[in-house]
Parts: sequence; C-alpha cells; structure tokens
Amino acid sequence: MKTGWFVRGDIDGFFGLFVDNLLQLMLIAVLCSNVCGMPPELVYGRILPGAALSILFGNVFYTWQARKLAEKTGRTDITALPYGINTVSLIAFVFLIIAPVYFATKDPYLAWQAGLFACLVSAVLEIIGAFAGDWLRAHTPRAALLSSLAGIAITFISMGFVFQIFAMPAIAIIPALFVLFVYGGKIKLPLGLPGGFIAVALGVTIGWVLRWCGYPLFQPIQESYRFAVHIPQSAISDMLTFLINGEGWKYFSVIFPMALFNLIGSLQNLESAEAAGDRYDTRSSLLVNGFGSIVAACLGNPFPTTIYIGHPGWKAMGARWGYSILNGVVITILCLIGGVTLVLKVVPMEAMIGILLWIGLIITAQAFQEVPKKHSAAVALGLMPALAAWALLIIETTLRKAGVTLYDIAAKFGGDLYIYGIISLSQGFMITCMCLSAMMVFVVERRFLKASLWMIVASVLSFFGVIHAYVLTPTGVQNNFGFGVANSFALAYLLSSLLLVVLHFYSHGTGIESGTVE
Repeated sequence: MKTGWFVRGDIDGFFGLFVDNLLQLMLIAVLCSNVCGMPPELVYGRILPGAALSILFGNVFYTWQARKLAEKTGRTDITALPYGINTVSLIAFVFLIIAPVYFATKDPYLAWQAGLFACLVSAVLEIIGAFAGDWLRAHTPRAALLSSLAGIAITFISMGFVFQIFAMPAIAIIPALFVLFVYGGKIKLPLGLPGGFIAVALGVTIGWVLRWCGYPLFQPIQESYRFAVHIPQSAISDMLTFLINGEGWKYFSVIFPMALFNLIGSLQNLESAEAAGDRYDTRSSLLVNGFGSIVAACLGNPFPTTIYIGHPGWKAMGARWGYSILNGVVITILCLIGGVTLVLKVVPMEAMIGILLWIGLIITAQAFQEVPKKHSAAVALGLMPALAAWALLIIETTLRKAGVTLYDIAAKFGGDLYIYGIISLSQGFMITCMCLSAMMVFVVERRFLKASLWMIVASVLSFFGVIHAYVLTPTGVQNNFGFGVANSFALAYLLSSLLLVVLHFYSHGTGIESGTVE
C-alpha cells in the first residue's frame, strides 16, 4: 500500500491541534509570568523551548505509529493520536506546586525547579502505570472510559469556548458556525479547501476589517516581538537540586493524582480512538507518553505532556497522520523563535476556537453513539463528576477575580449551592466518573456482583482519599491523602456494594437473567 505523508484533511486537523496546543502555551506564558513571577528569559528561554521539544517528541512517535498501523492494516484512513500538554495538569501544577513555592520563597527559579521535579516524578509514575494499561482497558466497560471524556469535552472544551464565542460575536460566531456547517453537513468545499482553514481566514479577515473601520474589537497583544533563537538547555541539574533538598516530596499528594489523571485520561483517549476505528497498542503508547514528560522535565518544561482528547474529531475532519508531525514542527519553530507572541499579534483567538467547539461536540456525541443504547444512562451518570469539576473551576475563578478565595467564602454559601458537595464530587473526578459509570453499566446488565466490585473500588479509593477527599486552603482546594480521610463516602459505597450483593441473590431467586457488556 502506498501511503503519503499528507492529505487535505491534515490541514484541518493541524489547525485544530495547533490551536489547542497554542492555548496551553499561552496559559503557560501568562500564568508563569503573572502568578509565579517568572522573568521572560525563564518563560521564553527555558520553559517554552522545552515544551516545544517534548511536544515534538510525542508528535513524531504518534505519526510513526499511525503510519505503521496503516501499513499493517492496509487502510488509508488511520488517524494519529493527538498529543500535547494537559490543561488540568497545567492548572494544578501552577496553583498547587509552583505558585505555593514562589509565594513562600519569592524565588521564581526555585518554584520552577519544584515544577520540574513534579513533572519528572509524574512521568515515572505514568511509565509504571503503562504496564497495567491493557488490564484496565480489558476490565473497564467502554461507557466508563468514554463518559468522563465526554464530560471534559462538553465542559472544559465546548462550554468554555462557547462563552468566549458569544462574548465576541462580531468576530467569533461566523467562523464557529462555518465549522459546524461544513463538518456537521459533511460539505466538500470547492478545490478541496479545508473548512478549518477557511474558518480561521474568515475570522482573521473580519477582525482586521472591523479594526480598520474603527471598531477595534480585536486587540493584538501589546508585547513587542523581537526575533531571537532560544536553544533548549538541560535542566537536569535543576531537578537534582530540588530532589537533594527533599522539599519536592511534600507535593506528592498533588503529583500522584495528576499522574493517575494523565494515565487514566490516556487510556480513555486510546479507547476513544478504538471506538472511532483505530486500535493502538496500549503499552507502547503509554510508555512514550511518560517518556515525553521526562523529555519535558529534562529540557526545562515543568508541565507533563500526554495523549490528547480529540481523536474522533480530527478523524471526522479527514486528518490522518500528517497533521500530527506538522503540529509538532510548527509549535517547535514558534517556541524556539518566541513566535507565540507573533501569532497573537496577527490572529484573533476567537477566529480559531470554533474548531475546538466542534471537537468537543464530536467527543460528547461519541460517548453515546459508541456504546449499546441501554448504556446511555451510564454515560449520563459519568458526566456528572466532570460537570462538578468544571463548576468548581468557574466558582474559584469568579471569586479570585472578585478579590476573595473559596477558603474565605465557602461557609457563606450555606445550602444555596452545596459548595462542599461540588468540591467533593470534583476531587478525583475522572476516577469517580469511571466507577459510577462502570457500576451503572453492570446494573443495567443485571450483573450485580460486578457492579458491587466497582462500589468496593470506590469505597477503597475514598478511604485513602484518592477521590472525594480534600483540604480547603488559602491557595485553593488540595488533595487529602491518608487513612479514613473520606469515611462517609467510603461507608456509603461499601453499604451500596452490600446492597448490590443482596440484589444479585434476589435476582437469581426470581429468575432475572443477566445481560452482556460491550
């Protein structure tokens, strides 16, 4: 089979993945500078070049992996796994590791070293977890793996960008609707032009025309751009410095759940890719995932890289494997020359986010389409912890902008918002999604003993604080690991498991038959 490197759909896939990666790089630049006090030479000279090469490392592997799968199967519709920096991990590492070190010491370089250490330990944990990946996929219903992805897609991706689109309707609505028209209606444009590219071009044109006509809705960033080549440098000695002083281990309560979060998220994305028709080897995919984060830490990027959400969306756009390597190369070039600033001076962000809205919609739809119809209730139940995590993010952001913190104000909510319920459900939300959704699948199938096992898993995880447990501090909500730290949840899940055992024997006594799980 003759397989080229690029097809027209790769242009659309590239724009979508590039925008997503660009958003993470923007967040890194803004948060590291404004929250953690890092100087430009550290952000643009060390962190972003390290981030670029770690992203390129994964993009090269997953491009090669997709081509090999295409050659092996004789198919030309294989789509590479997307790859980049995870937003949730980025936010957690900034506010729960890097920022606290900076606030305590006022030393941005020490805070950066703390992030590097956390990234390295997280990567090692992911590599260890790679050897259990196949077992987890084999014993977890598809609905449980896809539901939390759908929750993340409809909240952190779709809703966040919907708000941004409707906050800037003059520039953003037309490009966003154009994406929905073209991909929703499966329209082939003249000359085979990629819909995503045309949507971005429309947004850029509208933004600049309005600006030239005296309506400066698009405000290019004021920071001046100066061409410079930033060569990545080794940060191994910086990591060793932080490791030797022993300070890094106090943040293990944040590092461990983030590593677990990335591992489970990658498993879910692999399952999502398989549901879309592309089955990739679990262990090698996860190992490269972990090694990518090691590359990141060693080159000065304190934020783990991971297999990304979005494969079904890129596949629906017609992307294959060329979009992945193209993204890696362009991101690398931009970061090495400080070009993130240059892009933001020319392209309105609102012109690009309609593509991400479509990706979020596709992933959410897949969770319902790729499971048996009777498992749809399990998918719906699995959305709820992700909704809680997103609600918590909105609440915390709102309070922070108002000059207060959740630590100051939580008790004043009373029963109006049940804020403590939101916090509890948001902690370890991806794992809670899996447990509740898997339990519901087996209940629907009347396989009550297996449903009971998932409730036991939830009980054990609650007891040790992996899910639901938290400590509210002035710097935010933090994990709370230990023995018996979420006893109420542990007991509730344990009693639920016993109730399911009773239902098992009752159903056998009444002759109710079990179903099958897909």
